[in-house]
Amino acid sequence: MHVFDLEKEQEFDTKKHVEKILKTVGGGDVTVACWEPGQKSPNHCHPDATEIYFCFEGGGIMKSNNDQVDIVPGSFVVHPPGEVHEYTNGQERTMLFRVRYGKDMKSQHV
Repeated sequence: MHVFDLEKEQEFDTKKHVEKILKTVGGGDVTVACWEPGQKSPNHCHPDATEIYFCFEGGGIMKSNNDQVDIVPGSFVVHPPGEVHEYTNGQERTMLFRVRYGKDMKSQHV
């Protein structure tokens, strides 16, 4: 069993969002991702991994292909392998909990 306190693990940086891997487990990892207002991820995909986000606090907009959804506390997003996506943070600090698993966690920018 692995237990984490996301409040204690959070780290923010005004220059770019912070993805802090908390543990590598089996065929994947668990991460806390911290975003300052307005920060944006590059448009990317993970060809050989599923990526799951849970919004703990804050929120923003997740885009994937031609879809766009508002991310709010309690939102849960699953990106299957190869799905192109990007996240734009909203007006307040945001903390997302991320799980990735698959053959290879590497991302490809699009």
